[in-house]
Amino acid sequence: MKTLAIGLMSGTSLDGLDICLAEFEKQDKWTFQILKAETLPYSVDWENKLKNSIYLSADELLELHSEYGFYLGQQVQQFIEKHQLKNIDLIASHGHTVFHQPKRKFTLQIGDGRAIKLETGLPVIYDFRSQDVLMEGNGAPLVPIGDQLLFSEYHACLNLGGFSNISLQSGNQRIAFDISPVNIVLNRLSQQLNKTFDENGEMARKGQLNEIVLKQLNALDFYHHPHPKSLGIEWCNQLVFPILENTDPLDSLATFTEHIAQQISKVINENEIKDILFTGGGAYNSFLVESIRAKTTSEIIIPKKETIEYKEALIFAFMGVLKMNNEINVLSSATGSTSDHCSGVIA
Repeated sequence: MKTLAIGLMSGTSLDGLDICLAEFEKQDKWTFQILKAETLPYSVDWENKLKNSIYLSADELLELHSEYGFYLGQQVQQFIEKHQLKNIDLIASHGHTVFHQPKRKFTLQIGDGRAIKLETGLPVIYDFRSQDVLMEGNGAPLVPIGDQLLFSEYHACLNLGGFSNISLQSGNQRIAFDISPVNIVLNRLSQQLNKTFDENGEMARKGQLNEIVLKQLNALDFYHHPHPKSLGIEWCNQLVFPILENTDPLDSLATFTEHIAQQISKVINENEIKDILFTGGGAYNSFLVESIRAKTTSEIIIPKKETIEYKEALIFAFMGVLKMNNEINVLSSATGSTSDHCSGVIA
């Protein structure tokens, strides 16, 4: 039986809202087809609201949770009307992460799914991470279930978004973890140079490598902990940005790009990965990809545009389908929770 689902993804790098309509079918195995997908850039107002959400009081944050939910619902409704879509079975929304502190047993993705349902009239699955955190997991990464069931032809999958995260088959289980910050840092450094992002890594290519800063970054505790593990913006604010603050932004871009490349290639090499699928906005950063290629013999595959840009939104749509079928959609081998489980709240 075929299921039509819309997935919504808002990444930590705030480059916009990804909306992906896909058709899923299960016979011998799950197959998918992306039918329509687009990224809606945030207005300056919305970008500021989401960027500053971490500093809001409790009542202001609750207000934004509702307001952003209605915003998401309106964007989806416009997407449905624009493309004259019919027979959609469900919407699955990741929401926008404000807080992510699994050790303290909480994670918060705002954008109330009930508001999305009120705007669209469709079943909505949201809040995919909280249950995993309550079950002693990291609440991340969640995409490995999609990597395992939809992209099994690749030995590993790497997402280069706000953070880099990898999932790979190890024996009979799927392991996954965050590797390093990527665009969450590169974009902020680019903004210091009056650009929204470092296109193709051209600015980083011009900068000078600062070996002292590179050494400090590589020495951060997180990189020496075993997986499963995950990162959040709080970690960058506390530990990464202070290291970079006294360095020229151009040199910081060069140095942080090298740092990312070293951390990613180290993981690829340690796990003896034969081939790896690169997706997420960072896959367009040719300087970063070149730097990683130079440090590993693994075959790096850059897929077509729709997979690069919408794989995460696609997989959240898929997680919604699995939730509606009451099937496992979170892997404990990836998140570190006490068991595999079926997560998400249905509105």
